[in-house]
Amino acid sequence: MQRQALDAAAYASQRQQDQGVDRLRYRIAAGLFVVLVVAMALVPMVSSNASFAFYLMLWIAMATGMNICVGFTGYLPFGYVVFYGVGAYATGICYRVLELPIFPSLLAAGAAGVLIALLMAPTLRLKGVYFGIVSLGLATIVRLLIANLPDHYTGGSMGLILASANNPLHSFYAMLAIMAGALALVLWLSRSRLGRQLRAIKDDAGAAACVGIDVPRVRLKAWLLAALIPALVGGVEAWYTNVVDPEYSFHVLVTAKSIIYGMAGGFGTILGPVVGTIALYGVDHFIWERFPLLNLLLLGLVIIGLMLFLPRGVVGSLLKHKPQLRRYIA
Repeated sequence: MQRQALDAAAYASQRQQDQGVDRLRYRIAAGLFVVLVVAMALVPMVSSNASFAFYLMLWIAMATGMNICVGFTGYLPFGYVVFYGVGAYATGICYRVLELPIFPSLLAAGAAGVLIALLMAPTLRLKGVYFGIVSLGLATIVRLLIANLPDHYTGGSMGLILASANNPLHSFYAMLAIMAGALALVLWLSRSRLGRQLRAIKDDAGAAACVGIDVPRVRLKAWLLAALIPALVGGVEAWYTNVVDPEYSFHVLVTAKSIIYGMAGGFGTILGPVVGTIALYGVDHFIWERFPLLNLLLLGLVIIGLMLFLPRGVVGSLLKHKPQLRRYIA
């Protein structure tokens, strides 16, 4: 009895210590995110060219949404761009054709992304590369369907022009709100019951089901959350540029960059996708300004080097070689 009591006390003490470390990591991540959001909010006040900051926020939000898919559930959707494209077109059609105000049009973008995610839900039964390939195929189908709708609705191959909605400042802060919401969402997931269930499913779906986790329902919740972010991002980007173009809205590079930026920092961590996006987007911008003709070549070499020497991303590799930092980095 005495030994059992000592074991119980030791377990309770260890658990309390782990919870304290978890709270510390959470507060550090939350503090850094607040600093990032405040810094982005000040950009229009100190600079006349906020385009760099706008697209930095866009890719942070996209990489964070991808992190929910990959880092929390283990799915790698090659067709992730479908939510972005559908969000852009939902905004364009609602504003230009249905003549709704811009903010209800953005809400429609989020709803359209969630609807497409529900229609794609049966593919969640697939695993690994099979899921990725099927999602890419479905994204291609959706793009072709939208491109072949009557020109009155989608503008055909020329797309839609939203010139009357032009408001760079408001669209900038709308993107800021989406980025902040995405970061808040991943913070919540890191400590929520849903997040713990997702990690358990990622580690071993069979064992998770044995302890009472409804695996299909939990996966579906994460899938819907991951779809909402790019759909809203696509809608706001369409508002910012005033153009909805079928070629760009469904371009494979949207998915590729979301994966690369998130992987550069480290999927499965809270800070990883943000760190990776800031680092790689900064490098991409630097190369583009100074070596425009060699942009893709040099960026490709940077990415290859990153994957060879930091295969777990910047944050993931740092935690591997300096495990004591796990006390501070989530």
